[in-house]
Amino acid sequence: MSLGSLLKAVLKTQPQLRSQIYFKPPLVALSRAMEDMVLAGSEAALVIACFQREKFHRQETLRYKRIAQRTDHLYVLTAPEIDTDFDSHSYPYEAVPFPPQDELTKEWHLVVISEHYSGCVLCREDGEDTASMDQARRFESVWTFDPHVCAIAARLLLKRTTLYQPQLVEKIERSLQSFSLKAGMKGERGLVEQAGHSNIFGQRLVTYLQASQYKLMKAYQVLEAKERKERFSNAMVAAIRRSLDPADVLAAVVQELGQVFESCRCLLYRCQLTDEQVEIEYEFVPAEMPSLRGEPWSLSSNPLISVALSQERAIAIADVSQAPSLKRDSALKSQVERCQISAWLMAPIHYQGTVLGMLELHYGGPAPYEWRTNEVDLVEAIAAQAGVALTQAQAFTETETLNNKLQTLERTRSNLIAIVGHELRTPLSTIQVCLESLDQEPEMPAEFRQALIDPALEDSERMRALVRDFLILSRLEGENLYDQADWVQLQESIDLALGAIRTSHAAPTLPTVKAELPPDLPLIKADSEGLGEVLRRLLDNACKFTEPDGQVLIKAQRQNNSLEVVISDTGRGIDGGNLQTIFDLFHQEENFMRRSVGGMGLGLAICRRIITGMEGQIWVESEGRGQGSAFHFTIPVAPKGQAKNAKSARERQARKKKRPLAIEGHKRSS
Repeated sequence: MSLGSLLKAVLKTQPQLRSQIYFKPPLVALSRAMEDMVLAGSEAALVIACFQREKFHRQETLRYKRIAQRTDHLYVLTAPEIDTDFDSHSYPYEAVPFPPQDELTKEWHLVVISEHYSGCVLCREDGEDTASMDQARRFESVWTFDPHVCAIAARLLLKRTTLYQPQLVEKIERSLQSFSLKAGMKGERGLVEQAGHSNIFGQRLVTYLQASQYKLMKAYQVLEAKERKERFSNAMVAAIRRSLDPADVLAAVVQELGQVFESCRCLLYRCQLTDEQVEIEYEFVPAEMPSLRGEPWSLSSNPLISVALSQERAIAIADVSQAPSLKRDSALKSQVERCQISAWLMAPIHYQGTVLGMLELHYGGPAPYEWRTNEVDLVEAIAAQAGVALTQAQAFTETETLNNKLQTLERTRSNLIAIVGHELRTPLSTIQVCLESLDQEPEMPAEFRQALIDPALEDSERMRALVRDFLILSRLEGENLYDQADWVQLQESIDLALGAIRTSHAAPTLPTVKAELPPDLPLIKADSEGLGEVLRRLLDNACKFTEPDGQVLIKAQRQNNSLEVVISDTGRGIDGGNLQTIFDLFHQEENFMRRSVGGMGLGLAICRRIITGMEGQIWVESEGRGQGSAFHFTIPVAPKGQAKNAKSARERQARKKKRPLAIEGHKRSS
């Protein structure tokens, strides 16, 4: 059963006393001085010590064994730990355990009474034991050398001792009798004058120790702040060493910050001054606060964040509810209440004058929170390190991307040299042989001359097509080609492409080509010449890789806001491993030394660039070799209310000036 606070009981009986807050070291020094008086003297003394927990008593065991050699009236009270044997059988003095729920577990007392001196220190810990160092613990305390007050404290402690250990009643009676502490006895013994001198000495000692402890605490706080910054810096370096991915680095920042501010939500997001809102990417959130990860976070409409982004230093708001902008903006007030933000700390992330992001701390307690200077300094240091780390990580990522592009460019160059060497040398050799033969035999019969001229013309056309493909690809890479988007009828573009295919392919080698289109197709938003180029190339490829008895089928259907066109064939098909790379530059299904069909692998790459430029997509499907293939691409359609009729579209196409590299009939397409 708890008997209440001893300190409060003494203050209640002695209203003239005033308690003060002290650091632990001055009180320890004062109690040691009182104990030393017992150890240095020759007279018996009554010593009553009360410790909060047994671990504190264990630190003083040797000292109290020495005191026990000086007096038989030594009582030590404490709350024993689990599975320990704390009793008088273990110590040469009276060891008095009290229950762990007793109020004495929050207090620490020492009372010393002898014939010529007396003194007591009565302490109660101030709040919860949350200090990071034992020396920083604070106590509400009363200390005095007044014999009357010391006698009151001794009687109260001994009375509790009889409740905890009833078998000590007789010994306690002897102690009370020996030191004149029983009711009605004169216990001061004329020590009032000596008590006054002792009080003056004690006051000076405690004041000096208290001031020294305050200076020491300030030094500890500075060292602790430096240690936290150093620890966080090391954590940042370790995070960068583990991974230079910006996502990993920023995730490490909020986690490390969350370890320091455990009761706060920590947010980090990348942004620029022109951003209106961002998505929360990185967050540390305590269990009692809602998570904001993945939610949109307004910047431009939040005056607090807007001001913070324009500043070089962090902005600390102790009471968000009193912010003027919050009172004027009901939407912002609602957001703050939903996010449980009582106090707000915002630190912009800068690097060389450029805003890279924001670091926010949200305190969600029931009362305002005054951000300390060292906390603001720490967050600013973290934001600065995050800016450097983010810049380094982004630079590394950009370097890796550039290296990958350079490697791709090197592979492209190697492929270009190999393929161009083959594709240009073969027709040039044919043309050279034909011309040399004609030059050497001027009297050659007409039928032989024609037999030499036909392959020379055919190979020159092949070279012209290759050069044209290079020019188209170059212009697609360097400028906006095929960017004259207009409302177009798909049927007209297919008819033009089919006409070009039938012109460039000999009838006996051409498979059956059919177009099965629904009659109600909407107009599409596309460049008519670019669309015709894509259709011609896809149809040309389908015909080249399909046997004469095979079939090429053209279909189309509407898919939400786009039109999906499918050109399928019953030809040789495509291996599954090539479906993702077939649209790359210089990609060939066959090795260029064993190909049965000519070309440099530019046709599908050109198709992809044209379709992408018209805000569409292109892909291929195939079950594998011998199973045919189906090329799909999408083109935006006309929204309702904006569709033009087919006649108007045809008139615009007819009036459009023909640009360079327009659709022409070709004998081969790569």
